[in-house]
Formats: sequence, structure tokens, C-alpha cells
Amino acid sequence: MIKALIFLGIILIGLCISPWIVGNTGYVYIAAGDYQLETSLVFGIIMLIVFYALFQVLEWLVITAINLLLRSRFIPQHWRRRSAKKHTLMGALAIAEEDWPAAERAMIKGADNGELPALNLLAAARAAQHQNKIAERDQYLARAEAQPMTTNAVATTRTRYLLKQGKLALARAELDKLAPTSKSKAPVLKLALELYRAQEDWEALKLLLPILKKRQILDDAKLNALSVETHCALLKAASLKGEDALEQRWQWLSRDERNQSEFLAIYAMGLCRFNRKDQALKLLSKKLRSSPELALLEVIPQIATAHDEEIRKQLLKHEITHENNADYQKCLALLYQQTRDMKEAKTCWQNVCRLDPSKDSWLALARIQEQLGEQGNANQSYRQAVYL
Repeated sequence: MIKALIFLGIILIGLCISPWIVGNTGYVYIAAGDYQLETSLVFGIIMLIVFYALFQVLEWLVITAINLLLRSRFIPQHWRRRSAKKHTLMGALAIAEEDWPAAERAMIKGADNGELPALNLLAAARAAQHQNKIAERDQYLARAEAQPMTTNAVATTRTRYLLKQGKLALARAELDKLAPTSKSKAPVLKLALELYRAQEDWEALKLLLPILKKRQILDDAKLNALSVETHCALLKAASLKGEDALEQRWQWLSRDERNQSEFLAIYAMGLCRFNRKDQALKLLSKKLRSSPELALLEVIPQIATAHDEEIRKQLLKHEITHENNADYQKCLALLYQQTRDMKEAKTCWQNVCRLDPSKDSWLALARIQEQLGEQGNANQSYRQAVYL
């Protein structure tokens, strides 16, 4: 209704002013050389409008013709790019479904004319790795490495695949190209950690520990366990090299680390290897004053003999507080066996079998019972060992 009223108003206004326009048409005179043009102003304006409209149509026709020519020239390339996008999408979906053969085929088809061929090649290498197609995988990685800005990504990927393949030396060569530092990305640091542990390169792990702590790659519990494992391995290796190497490695530890039972136990065993048993027993006795921890309980029977009374006294001070500690009872049992105190040894082995029964503990108890002439009880203990 409103539009009809507007149109009606325009028509009425036109009817009102049309006589004035007809009576006042104006005058236009154009002279160019020998040519002259005379017309009314209204006709001149209409001609200008028509000329502009024709010019716009001509411009549209010229641009359309040019676009058609250019598009017809690059149509094959356009089709190839569309096909590459299609194959890339199919490959991504196949990877999501873990259809590795289909993913490999699709990603390779989309690599040549794709917008980001490096991504296609890395995806194809992943699919080949899952199929255990090593030659094809290496070929895809080599092609991806030729692309710009892919050196680190390809080196990281190749290192990970070689590590899974068990080729540790080749994986280490690739990892060294990345040169893991505190500025390296988290995946590179995790990869370095995994590879160093696989190679048992404890020296490299020792240098990596501060970086892992700074970057918070591992939580505190895992980092502490890794630190203990690394320093224990270094101490054991040093004890095999010689006395000087053992002392040097021991002195490199901080005061708190030298007070840890795991390190102290290994150091004590190393001292015994170099005929320094008295010093080892002294260190163990000093540590036992606080609490008999597992690492100490495991090495004391290996170091102490029947004549070492002092360390036995230190252990017996914890007899009441650790009566339900299977490792403590086992340590006492072994020490009692050294002094041929079989009754006390039997009691301790019975406690071990009660607290943490195992095949070895039942067999040890059975042997003690046989030596005491308790054949019936020994047979029962042997049966318990068989059941485990």
C-alpha cells in the first residue's frame, strides 16, 4: 500500500512539472571543427545517460571475455587443485578412521598439486609407518624435507620413527641435528628423553634433567624418579671404572643427594669393591639412625658379615617400629643366617611370609625349617611356594 502511494505521488509530481519541462527544454550547442551540434538540454541529458549505459555494457562484455580466456587457459590447473583438495580431505578422513592404506594413497594423490604438499607427505609417511612400509616412509620424508620450513618437523618425525623401529644410532643422529636445548619445543625434549633412556646414555640424561625441570615437561614425582634412576646408573658405571671415578661421581652429588639411601647404597657397594668395607659400614650405620629404608636393607646383608655387630645393633633399634615391614624382616633374617641363629631367622622369615608372601620367601623358610628338623612344616612351606 505504501509503495503504491509513493508511485502515485511520483506520477502526480511528474504530471505537474511536465508542462514546465516541455516549455523550458533548454538549449545545447556543441562545435568541434567543422561539425556543429544543436539540441535541447533534455535530449542532451538523455543521450548522456544512454551513452553511459552503453559504455557500462561494453566494459562488462570486455571483462567477461578476458576472464573467459584466462579461465579457459588455467582450467586444467584449477581442476587439479580441486582434485588435490578432495584427495587431501579423503586422506584426512581415512587417518581419522585409521585406514592407513587408503590414507597413504589419498595423501600422495593430493601432494603434487596441493596447497601444502609437506603436510600431505608427512601424513603419507605416518600412514606408511603404521603399515611398516619403511622404504616408502623414508621416501615421503625425503620429499617433505625438500619443502620450505620443514627441516625440524621432518627430523623430529624421522627420529620418532627410527626410535620405534629400534634403530637407536640412526635416531640419535637425527636427534643431534635438532640439538635439544632449553629453547627446544616440548615434543623434541620428550623425544630426547625417550631416546636417551633407550640408549642408556645417562650422561646425556643428566644434562637434560635441568631442562626438563625448567620447562616442566615432567611432574615432580616422575622427575624425581628419573633423577634417582640417572644418578644411580652413573654411580654404578663409575664404580666399575675405578675408585677415583667413583669418588669423583660421589662428590659431584649435592649434600642432599649424598644423603639419599639409593645413592648411598650404591656408593657403599662400590667402596666394598675397593676394599673400603669399614667406611661403607660406617656410612650405612649413620644413615640407619634415622630410618632403615629399602635401599639400605637390600645392601646390608651383602656387605655385613657375622662379625659386624655395630650395624646389627643399629638395625635392632628399629625392631619394634618395623615389625610389620617385610623388607626389614627379610634383612634381619639374612643377618641371623650369617650368625647361624636359625630360630630367629625362622621367625623373621615367617613374618616375611605373613606380610609379603612370595615364592622365594616360602622357599627360604622351608630350608630353615629343614635345618631345624621341622620336616612337616618344611613340606607345608614348599607347598605354599608351589601355589605361588
